[in-house]
Amino acid sequence: MSQPRFALDNAETRARKLPSPWAMFLSGFFKRPVMVGSIVASSKAQINAMLKVPDWPKVKLFVEYGPGVGTFTQAILDRLPADATYISIDTNPDFIDYLRIKFTDSRFVPVHGSAADVEQIVAEHGFEEADYVLSGLPFSTLPKGVAPAIAAATHRVLKTGGAFLVYQFRPKVRDFLEPHWDRIDYSIEWWNIPPSHNFFAWKD
Repeated sequence: MSQPRFALDNAETRARKLPSPWAMFLSGFFKRPVMVGSIVASSKAQINAMLKVPDWPKVKLFVEYGPGVGTFTQAILDRLPADATYISIDTNPDFIDYLRIKFTDSRFVPVHGSAADVEQIVAEHGFEEADYVLSGLPFSTLPKGVAPAIAAATHRVLKTGGAFLVYQFRPKVRDFLEPHWDRIDYSIEWWNIPPSHNFFAWKD
């Protein structure tokens, strides 16, 4: 296995040399702007709004698409049961390297890959289905065909009773959700910059 781009000698040098989240985020945005939802991190209110939905004590596998520099990561780990797994998928290898160093919790599994391949990724880590999937990917600006593929794969990988938790700055994502989910709850988080459109698509 190749070493992370920011491989460091020990905890002290790791803390000293790890790039700042802001520097990493800007770098990722300028390299792949269509794959980054925003250059503004989600607010605490937004994080709480998305993470209040899961029935955390029953979670075995939680999946996140587009974690970036880990805005949600610690909050998810704080809620995750001790025996659960958290798979975080991103197409940017720099973000994945950064997350591997920043978060050393054994429950956390950063994966360099596409959300459209979530079924394969989940299977490779010993699971058949996910309890919840969280996504901040900008569905309205993804390359043609990618958003529908992600929506379809996510519906297949979710367990019955699970949910796809999606936060966006544009409501267009509903167009990709409706072909697969009959029940879609919706809210707006005004205490976010810009306000976020939050969708909770339940697999009944």
